[in-house]
Amino acid sequence: MASSPHCSDKPQSMDVVTVLRMKEGISESSYAKNSSLQKKGMDTFKSFVTESATRVYESVKPERFTIAELGCASGPNAFGLVEDAIKSITGNICRGALPEFSVLLNDLPTNDFNAIFSCVPEFAAKLKAETKAEVFLSGVPGSFYGRLFLSRSVHLVCSFASLHWLSQVPPGLSDETNTPLNKGKMFISSTSPPAVPKAYLKQFQRDFGLFLQSRAAEIVPGGAMILSTLGRKNRGYTDGLVDQEKVDAYNAPFYAPSPQEIEEEVRREGSFSLDSVQTFETNLSVTGDAQRDGTMLSMGMRAIQEPMLSHQFGPDIMDALFHKLTEL
Repeated sequence: MASSPHCSDKPQSMDVVTVLRMKEGISESSYAKNSSLQKKGMDTFKSFVTESATRVYESVKPERFTIAELGCASGPNAFGLVEDAIKSITGNICRGALPEFSVLLNDLPTNDFNAIFSCVPEFAAKLKAETKAEVFLSGVPGSFYGRLFLSRSVHLVCSFASLHWLSQVPPGLSDETNTPLNKGKMFISSTSPPAVPKAYLKQFQRDFGLFLQSRAAEIVPGGAMILSTLGRKNRGYTDGLVDQEKVDAYNAPFYAPSPQEIEEEVRREGSFSLDSVQTFETNLSVTGDAQRDGTMLSMGMRAIQEPMLSHQFGPDIMDALFHKLTEL
């Protein structure tokens, strides 16, 4: 006899691997339909990818060139950096055979890989028509805070707007009586007690160090990584829509590191040298119309945050919560 699941009003713990994902599908609230701001950021990122791809190819000259995109999500942005890298390499080959390209698209297992795979034949055919190159794509589900690929098998690693997501909510965010230290907030803020940013920084250092160690084993000598992460603070917002207890117990697995923190961890881990660390300020206005931009920003945040917020607070408040955000 089937029984209905027991529903509790108590806050639930978060298993990041199973809960963190972009909003799946192609609905109006999906990530695929609400990732224009990410596309805008990727356009800024393009020259780093093309220059690095060409430099690595000219240095190594492999018969098979492997590109890994970590945190690919779903929708049209999943192929953007890959296409730029391949076109850059093939466009600089005047004579001789083109390399074959292997593209490894990675994200957590709950990512909407089906949406990506449905676009693969068209994408590969388009690239072959434009570049004459053979391109083979595959999905690699799993956390990038650990090994994903064969040793010495990847030439270029790209990750755009993903490394600010941590492998877990940091431990140490409650006191000895299990009272939340960051009460009333979902992220680090200027009023968070010192133990909170300290716990988040420690978790970031652990995760990023493991990320670097894993990629060092997978990248070929002479290979390269291009990484981009958010570097700003976010704050939670509530206005009577959810229980205060649930707000107090919710801590997003998110940390926006400073350039100095990134540099220090790269030096500490020791496997990579830094060619460049740069910061860019993103203009959140896409259309120039404040109301339309507010709606697009709210929908974009919903496409990213809804699975985690729904897990913590339940799905019933999502429409009201993001409608409130649109009005801010």
